[in-house]
Amino acid sequence: MKVIFTQDVRGKGNRGQVKEVPDGYAENFLIRKGLAKAATPQAMSALRGQQRLEEKKEAEKKTEAEAMKAKIEDDKTVVQIQSKAGEDSRLFGSIPSKQIAQALDKQYQIKVDKRKIDLKQPIRSLGFTNVTVNLFPGIDARIRVHVIEQK
Repeated sequence: MKVIFTQDVRGKGNRGQVKEVPDGYAENFLIRKGLAKAATPQAMSALRGQQRLEEKKEAEKKTEAEAMKAKIEDDKTVVQIQSKAGEDSRLFGSIPSKQIAQALDKQYQIKVDKRKIDLKQPIRSLGFTNVTVNLFPGIDARIRVHVIEQK
């Protein structure tokens, strides 16, 4: 019996996948538990429509990410963060990705999730630092962060 998986089933199939499974397994387990539904012509056309909708949403997210990349990588976009520093231009604390995300939102109204900021180690010195932001799979942007001494 052909079924369309509505949820991921370990070892059998993933959500949205159409697969041939034994009749008893399909009727007694998958369909009863709501893990799959029979692959009727109506269900197949609904699945195709849903897949097209997901592709459209994915394309919209990608265009948004590309627009955000252009905005972030503009030469005028330099995130300035003030921090206390010692005489040798080393910071007393550090600048984590959370603080960079907050400063980017506050200064340029660009909302970026702190987990998408790829910062190997927190910034610990004054000056300019280039930081990578993963906006979308395959689309990365570079933010210029300028850490200045707080007076």
